[in-house]
Amino acid sequence: MTTIVLAFSGGLDTSFCAIWLRETLGVDVVTVTVDTGGFSAEELAGIEARAHALGVTEHRTIDARADVYDRFVSYLIKGHVLRGGVYPVSVGCERVAQAEVVARTALEIGAAGIAHGSTGAGNDQVRFDVVMATLAPELPVHAPIRELNWSREQERDWLVERGVDVDSQTVAYSLNEGLFGTTIGGTETHDSWSVPPQSAYTMTEDPTSVTAAAEELIIGFEEGLPTSIDGVACSGVAAVEMLNARARPHGVGRGLHVGDTILGVKGRIAFEAPAALILIAAQRELAKLVHTKWQAHWVEQVGNFYGMQLHEGLYHDPVMRDFEALLDSANADVSGEVRVQLHAGSIRVLGARSEHSLLNPEVATYGEGTVAFSGADAAGFARLHGMSSILSARRNRALEGAASASTPNTVAEGAS
Repeated sequence: MTTIVLAFSGGLDTSFCAIWLRETLGVDVVTVTVDTGGFSAEELAGIEARAHALGVTEHRTIDARADVYDRFVSYLIKGHVLRGGVYPVSVGCERVAQAEVVARTALEIGAAGIAHGSTGAGNDQVRFDVVMATLAPELPVHAPIRELNWSREQERDWLVERGVDVDSQTVAYSLNEGLFGTTIGGTETHDSWSVPPQSAYTMTEDPTSVTAAAEELIIGFEEGLPTSIDGVACSGVAAVEMLNARARPHGVGRGLHVGDTILGVKGRIAFEAPAALILIAAQRELAKLVHTKWQAHWVEQVGNFYGMQLHEGLYHDPVMRDFEALLDSANADVSGEVRVQLHAGSIRVLGARSEHSLLNPEVATYGEGTVAFSGADAAGFARLHGMSSILSARRNRALEGAASASTPNTVAEGAS
């Protein structure tokens, strides 16, 4: 019997695919759930049980959280990546990792094809297709929902006809939970004026009604990445999970993002990414102390481009390794501690310190005296620094004066 490996989350779309592939193509289906964060042990067990209930031949659960952190999230933190200034690319990196695992599993078991549950409208289809074609170019990729162009309501009805229970919430909203955050799509995200209801969110309390007092924490960083919370050493994955838990009662981490999809149309999502927003804000403030002016400039430029490439599924382009090398180098001295306050939906970075800080009062204090240079030095620098502007302004005045002198006084001539 021919086998197809399906990327499986247990949600509406992939549940539909599991049965449709078996019934329509007459194949055995092996489902693979790649845990990129956001799942409890009970939830993963429930996903496996659902896969078997849908009649799959085999189900595999792969823990890829550390891999996602090490290869993707670490660079999103080092590059301070926020698409549109707000969204921390929560899903893009996870889809790349999931597609990699599914493709490699298909090659390992000698499958005849790969499948995913993406629609024909979003970014995920491109991410899956690109990665799968890169790693397993000989295997066809099946995307039943894209091929059928069915709505979520049609999928639900089709499954119900076959006796499959469908949670009404999965029809109303599409949730993508992962290590670096959760994205939410639904009726309200299709309208740029509407806001999803409280019931659509799962990670955080409603920030308008939280009662928790303000909480301060200290995050330790080494070479640009978190290594401790309040003095307790932890891995990167543990830091993310701990910060998500600490942020929950404060309603921290929610946002709405409008951006350009890979296909060139506008898209809008709601998201919850407490740890991501905390870590990026804290790391950026620490980096400001350490980086020179041009290091800071190029980290932001490279970070933005890196995030766009990752968002668009182009992680395997060799230029990404070049970007990572720059971000690694620039973050070599970004070590120290950052004070952060969480309260009523807000994240406030209160302070940062580092032995590599360039904010050194022994050299220069902004607004006060300095031992690094004299007042005469500063005055000379100011004149040289503005020389281009000074000379162009002098030229323009000279040209204006010459033009004025050569223009006839038509009023006087007419009067005579």
